[in-house]
Amino acid sequence: MQKNIVIIGGGIVGLSSAYYLHKAGHDVTVIDKGTISEGASFVNAGYITPSHIIPLASPGMIAKGIKWMFNSSSPFYMKPRWDADFFKWSWYFHKSSTKEKVTKAIPVIKDINLLSRDLYKEMLRSEDLGPFHLEQNGLLMLYKTEKAGASEMAVAEKAAFEGLEVRHLDYYELNNLEPNVTIDAKGAIFYECDGHSTPTEIMSKMLAYLKAHNVDIKTQETVEKIKVDRDKIQEVQTDKSLYHPDEVIIASGSWSGEMAKKIGANLPLQAGKGYRIDLHRPTHIKLPAILMEAKTAMTPMNGFTRFAGTMEFSGINPTIRKERVEAIAKAAKAYYPDIDITSEEKQKAQSGLRPVSPDGLPYIGRTKHCKNVVFATGHAMMGWSLGPATGKLVAEIINEEKTSMNLDAFSPDRSFK
Repeated sequence: MQKNIVIIGGGIVGLSSAYYLHKAGHDVTVIDKGTISEGASFVNAGYITPSHIIPLASPGMIAKGIKWMFNSSSPFYMKPRWDADFFKWSWYFHKSSTKEKVTKAIPVIKDINLLSRDLYKEMLRSEDLGPFHLEQNGLLMLYKTEKAGASEMAVAEKAAFEGLEVRHLDYYELNNLEPNVTIDAKGAIFYECDGHSTPTEIMSKMLAYLKAHNVDIKTQETVEKIKVDRDKIQEVQTDKSLYHPDEVIIASGSWSGEMAKKIGANLPLQAGKGYRIDLHRPTHIKLPAILMEAKTAMTPMNGFTRFAGTMEFSGINPTIRKERVEAIAKAAKAYYPDIDITSEEKQKAQSGLRPVSPDGLPYIGRTKHCKNVVFATGHAMMGWSLGPATGKLVAEIINEEKTSMNLDAFSPDRSFK
């Protein structure tokens, strides 16, 4: 049955949901408060990462956050501030950071990443968006110290147990894989299961496809009120229009918690800011890599090389901290000695806000608070990787079909106590 669907949010998750809902024959409107040209979906590392099986909420992360709290250039920065929602989220994060919960999350994270990787490939084969950059050449986890190498090797063993393709590279094997660039690292863990892409390219092509197929894209339009009656959304009021949808998808990224409150739901969520620096010049780098000790990502994209990273919890704000940009530039130089990031390149750095749930797992599914709402948010650093899978699952929920995987772990109503 064709439904009138409103999607709040035009990031990779919102557009992927629109893509699959359109394919299913629904009448779709996407509402975004921005221009769908910036933010987390445009500044991320472009990874498709089955290897990222360990959620952000893992043992030791709270201790690191406290240690780094007063160092605004640290990889994981939690700005001290008086905010009841942040205090509550932090407590839930602490409760989720146990070995038992991480072990339970690993196969779930792996499965949804593999689903999304396959959907990216299917999207490319379909030629719906035209050609776009997508490679599965693996991901290097570069390490300088034996301690970091041993830590990642423990993750690699878990990944191998889950059936993912991974192997260790010593210094010589690493340099054989990257013969045209100098790398200052002892070695690497090489996740051959991973892929990478160019987010700006895919986002623009997906947006063009949706517009060409009569998906109504509303930009620079802010949702102000949501009217709920008899456990269903009856109206969505923006600063420009009024909508009467059959179903509403909340895919508003870091603003999804605010949207949830409008329907009387509590969705623990914090904005985790990330930064990127783009180098529009030859670097001769072939393979994407994470610079382990610096917690920085590097991706050779279509026409440029991107260095990205940091997780900054400082609330919803557009502030670009120069010290955090400088930390990324220093990391690039430390691992790739021949690369000097210029002042001009640093000045053009951008940031985006990732929606982070307390346990590092996304919210995907319906809520008891409203019968015609589906949440699709909270993906933390895996938003780009999980965009298509989330969109596909959202469409299956709306179509009342058997979902491609069990969604219990992603329930918006799950408890963190």
